Amino acid sequence: MNRIVKIFLPILILICSLSVFVVLRASRPEQPVAETRERVWRVEVLDVVPQSLAPSLRLYGRVETPTLFKAAAPAASRVQRVWVREGEQVEQGQLLVELDPRDFLPQVEKARAEVAELEAQLRSERTRQSSDLSALNHESRLLQLSRQSVERMQRLQSKKLGSESELDQAQQELEQRELALTSRELAINDHPARIQALEARMQKAAAGLAEAELDLERSQVKAPYAGRVASVEAAEGNQVSINQQLLSLYDPATLELRARIPMPFLHELEQSRNSGYPLTGTAEGYPAGLQLRLVRLAGEADPSGIDALFAIGQEGDRLRLGQMLKFTLRRAIQQAVLAVPYSVLYGNDRAYKLVDGRLQGLRLENLGSFVATDGSERLLIRSTQLQAGDALVITHLPNAVEGLRVEAVNTP
Repeated sequence: MNRIVKIFLPILILICSLSVFVVLRASRPEQPVAETRERVWRVEVLDVVPQSLAPSLRLYGRVETPTLFKAAAPAASRVQRVWVREGEQVEQGQLLVELDPRDFLPQVEKARAEVAELEAQLRSERTRQSSDLSALNHESRLLQLSRQSVERMQRLQSKKLGSESELDQAQQELEQRELALTSRELAINDHPARIQALEARMQKAAAGLAEAELDLERSQVKAPYAGRVASVEAAEGNQVSINQQLLSLYDPATLELRARIPMPFLHELEQSRNSGYPLTGTAEGYPAGLQLRLVRLAGEADPSGIDALFAIGQEGDRLRLGQMLKFTLRRAIQQAVLAVPYSVLYGNDRAYKLVDGRLQGLRLENLGSFVATDGSERLLIRSTQLQAGDALVITHLPNAVEGLRVEAVNTP
């Protein structure tokens, strides 16, 4: 009996357990079926209101001047005195650098002596010509007398009254008179050539004197105009060679800004200039605003762009030669455009607008940056797929695709 109990009791317990499990499973409450919901992304939108705005172009330029004065030594000399320092403001005619005059005065005196010598030679030549002209008359009369003497001796010889030696002597004297007259006439005829040669030497000597005097004058370096000293490259006591630069000077009123215009904007800027639209800009970092105006384009370009020259406004006296400036160029006004945050842009020319709770892609024209009145920079766009009142999505979604479910967190 005990053995039967030991065998069937575990089986009975197992059957009871299975029965309880089946009853519990059959009586458990049913779980509701889970519903799959589409995720909604929350985005900010901007109400589309087309405007007339001027896009801007951020540029970097260097201050320079087309009238930079560079003073150089006219000859090898020693610097005797430097009267100015770098950055000083000077007046027109003010003495800047003085070279030792002892290096120039001997050349001036030598050139003056050469001129005086040639002047004396010219006077002598003119006196000689006057003397030759006077002597020519006398020699002509003497030649005539010699001819008459020869004719007389020939007549006497024909009558057997004169000697042959006397005739030979008369003929010899005649030939000497003819030779003297010919030499005198040659000297008179050659007078213009001698005068011309002396005058040419005189001009050369006078030019040498003028050059020596000019070198002496330039040894006193003076300001050709009122301006600011850009650099001083000589010190008192320095030995300088010919054409060695001593200092440089510029007029602040002639300063201009050179900036590189990217090639894609060149055609637009040229059209604006040709139509008379003033292309102006404002440099950053000046409380009162430093105004710039495009005056001309450089004569050469390369694949990266072309240099543009900008006139500087009244604040130009605060600038220094070689200074770098960052400024914003205002381009021609564009119609039916919209200033938006840069976050609206996907790639180069794609954006999304909100239509019936979903994203709808559109193509846009990127016109460049726009600087608002508060100084913030925005993107200027235009698109034929945007109409007034549309809701443009300005939140940049990393998973943005056509038809994505979104919800505006602000009311356009």
